[in-house]
Amino acid sequence: MLTLTENATLVIKSITGVEGAPDGAGVRISQENPAEPSLAVTTTDAPQPGDQVVENSGARVFLEQNAAGALDDKILDAAVDDKGGVEFLLVPQPS
Repeated sequence: MLTLTENATLVIKSITGVEGAPDGAGVRISQENPAEPSLAVTTTDAPQPGDQVVENSGARVFLEQNAAGALDDKILDAAVDDKGGVEFLLVPQPS
């Protein structure tokens, strides 16, 4: 199952914890075509039917079915650049 680093947890909580966001808000990762490596990351109020939910210290990530399979053995990390832009990084989990 996808795991989150402390940085990713903090970044996701800051993104989804903005004023007016519902309590169950999270980041959703989806993959349109399982044959393609590209992933889409969006913020959303709640998981969609069939989404796998990963929660860590209040940060919630919703994984669409294709993305859940692709990210099953990965660690999600995040960084914020000088301009406040967020970059998510995926690294393999240690064996």
